[in-house]
Amino acid sequence: MPSYTVTVATGSQWFAGTDDYVYLSLEGAAGCSERHLLDKPFYNDFERGAVDSYDVTVEEDLGEIQLIKIEKRKYWYQDDWYLKYITVKTPLGDYLEFPCYRWITDEKEIVLRDGRAKLPRDDKTQILKQHRRKELEDRQKMYRMENLYINRFMHMFQSSWSDFADFEKIFVRISNTISEYVMQHWKEDFMFGYQFLNGCNPVLIRRCTEIPKKFPVTTAMVECSLERNLTLEEEVKQGNVFIVDYELLDGVDANKTDPCTIQYLAAPICLLYKNLENKILPIAIQLGQKPGPENPIFLPSDAMYDWLLAKIWVRSSDFHIHQTVTHLLRTHLVSEVFSIAMFRQLPAVHPLFKLLVPHMRFTIAINTKAREQLICECGLFDKANATGGGGHVQMVQKAMKDLTYSSLCFPEEIKAKGMDSQEDIPYYYYRDDGIKVWEAVKSFAEDVIRIYYENDEVVCEDVELQAFVKDIYVYGMRGVKASGFPKMIKTREKLAEYLTVVMFTTSAQHAAVNFGQYDWCSWIPNAPPTMRCPPPTEKGTVTIEQIVESLPDRGRSCWHLGAVWALSQFQDNELFLGMYPDEHFVEKPVKEAMAKFRKNLDEIVSTITERNKNKKLPYYYLSPDRIPNSVAV
Repeated sequence: MPSYTVTVATGSQWFAGTDDYVYLSLEGAAGCSERHLLDKPFYNDFERGAVDSYDVTVEEDLGEIQLIKIEKRKYWYQDDWYLKYITVKTPLGDYLEFPCYRWITDEKEIVLRDGRAKLPRDDKTQILKQHRRKELEDRQKMYRMENLYINRFMHMFQSSWSDFADFEKIFVRISNTISEYVMQHWKEDFMFGYQFLNGCNPVLIRRCTEIPKKFPVTTAMVECSLERNLTLEEEVKQGNVFIVDYELLDGVDANKTDPCTIQYLAAPICLLYKNLENKILPIAIQLGQKPGPENPIFLPSDAMYDWLLAKIWVRSSDFHIHQTVTHLLRTHLVSEVFSIAMFRQLPAVHPLFKLLVPHMRFTIAINTKAREQLICECGLFDKANATGGGGHVQMVQKAMKDLTYSSLCFPEEIKAKGMDSQEDIPYYYYRDDGIKVWEAVKSFAEDVIRIYYENDEVVCEDVELQAFVKDIYVYGMRGVKASGFPKMIKTREKLAEYLTVVMFTTSAQHAAVNFGQYDWCSWIPNAPPTMRCPPPTEKGTVTIEQIVESLPDRGRSCWHLGAVWALSQFQDNELFLGMYPDEHFVEKPVKEAMAKFRKNLDEIVSTITERNKNKKLPYYYLSPDRIPNSVAV
């Protein structure tokens, strides 16, 4: 009688093992086996980290094994099980590997295919076609995209701080770190300007091609800041002037959830200048969008506290845009769109599912937690931020019009902002490192595509790929043509770019704007989550007492500090870019592509490490060894 050797690998994480009964059935081209209990006498099966082998004897040869079914039935109490993979050695000596890498909960059964990636056209038998279709039908019932974005969304601590030094009482001082450097230098114009390039929100600055009419800065106002004996207009033409406009905040309602504390928002515009040392420095700030006598343009030549408060207002506005748009919308929510579309439209056997699934790890879970604790009613946004109480929802609604496909293509977005020249802007490390990582990810995507798609015609004929792309366009982007998201992919070249957008956004882009939050936002005056006094409407009246009174109270400062600390931490079991311990792919060519990818990433790490040596402000957020594969925090 034919005998098959079945090897079962249990995960090594805590509580991965199970005492439940586990049954296995083999389904081959020539027949199916009986349901076999996997159990060895006087042995504790399926312990954490165990690899257990069993002999499964059948009456007749089953032919080529196509599917295996695993059933878990309760022994005594609910006991979940993490199954890594199963291998089957056939009577002819062939080995087949069936990846799982997921939890099996309750009394459930799962059906697995062997690990070789297959496009829809590769499935010839009815049983495989039916399994593929059934898997997607079940997933589509589980993962829904409705209302993903917009429609789903302490009295004893209200005393003010005494002065700036008082904030140190809650500041966790860590020597020789960026956070300490920020605390020491936050008032300086250089530090203010540097953050637009390499802080935790380095995506807003753009080259100024014309001074906006709503921001009537003149040469006379800023001539003491200009160093080339040129007019402001001439400096603009030479590409030495940059602008950051927080127009999106105009009209957003400030938080009114606490009747004891009035909170304020502003929509400033900031003009910056590249001096002869190639440093980016602020030269003019207007705190509202409409020019006028009550909306003065603040300058470095103004009284010290006037200028300092204007910069604090910009930093506060930058914090709001960063948290709600740069971080929440453009990484977390976009990654959730990609994740849900993948689960809905790509079966586990599809090569693109295998490629993308490491980049979707925990994303839906962390976003669910955010909805429950951060952006919900009475959540952290309501407690600590001036955009709480509904303002953050208004911001997401307004920001959707700028959420375009091209804006997620990293090199294209950098170029569109006029920030692509390394010669003109030499210290923009976010750009430099981001392009290196983008190219490495794209090269990896191209290598995998070449393995499974011989030509453009195969891309066009892949109905599951097209359904994935359409799902993102129709449900994630609401079918808005102006978003620029494609409704279908017709070429291997476009597919490589599309996959790069998905993998880069869920890994590198999120890392760049997430893990620096404690570094840059833990010193409260450098990133106030709320302001308790309105923006100044005239010059010469600001005092240090007014500034401190404007900053967050003790309670909101503590909420803020706890949040940026938690958000900046890696997970204990973090998987960084290029790390694929779950072997969804079993084919040698793909494993060779992975090895090449890791080698490219290692070279980037070495380059960044060498550049950062002896720097007071090292930039490491886009070093691949610090980029988690997915949005999981």
